[in-house]
Amino acid sequence: MPRRIAVVGAGGFFGRALCAALASADEHVTAVTRETFTEHQRQAYDIVINTATPSRRYWARQHPAQDFTETVQKTADLLYGWRFARFIQISSVSARCERASVYGRHKAAAEALCDRDDCLIVRLTALYGPGMNKGALIDIAADRPVYVAGDSRYAFTPVAFAAGWVAAHLDHQGLIEVGARNTISLRDVADHMGKTIQFSGPTELQEVQQPLPSFPDAREALTFVDRLR
Repeated sequence: MPRRIAVVGAGGFFGRALCAALASADEHVTAVTRETFTEHQRQAYDIVINTATPSRRYWARQHPAQDFTETVQKTADLLYGWRFARFIQISSVSARCERASVYGRHKAAAEALCDRDDCLIVRLTALYGPGMNKGALIDIAADRPVYVAGDSRYAFTPVAFAAGWVAAHLDHQGLIEVGARNTISLRDVADHMGKTIQFSGPTELQEVQQPLPSFPDAREALTFVDRLR
């Protein structure tokens, strides 16, 4: 029997992909956006999935109070203001490996709220795929400056893979990191594209702890950026 699942943040990059993956799995999906939040809050759900926390690291650094509101406060609003049997928090590996940053601290604080028996936390790494309009891969392709060091390494992951994994593991327990099984540096991406990019800022390392053999290869992102030329 299909479960009633609310995807909060359904208009976002990952939210859209997750709604599609859940619909393909014959689940009953309610797509919740800013415009429909109050309307859907009145209902009861088998599962509420929060995909709505911001994914903008540089923006978080420039607007820490707003990032706290959008990440921590809104997670609390969902946990205590909505009715559900199960809650899934879509987070980031930054909650573990970037605790010194505003973005990582807020992701970790939101996760702490979800330390409950009825919650699953899924930490994702950098995603890519059709419809993406921001991020380091897009900036490199467009010859724009990138505000992290060129030797920063990411476990780039297709958004469809990450969404499909979540849709297939709704009953998973605890906390898991989902992404590529290895990493690639931003400088390697720029060199592959023949770009001379201005890199500045901290060095970030976003690897996945205990990756599964079925997780993708981060270098598959090079095929994606080839289509951006």
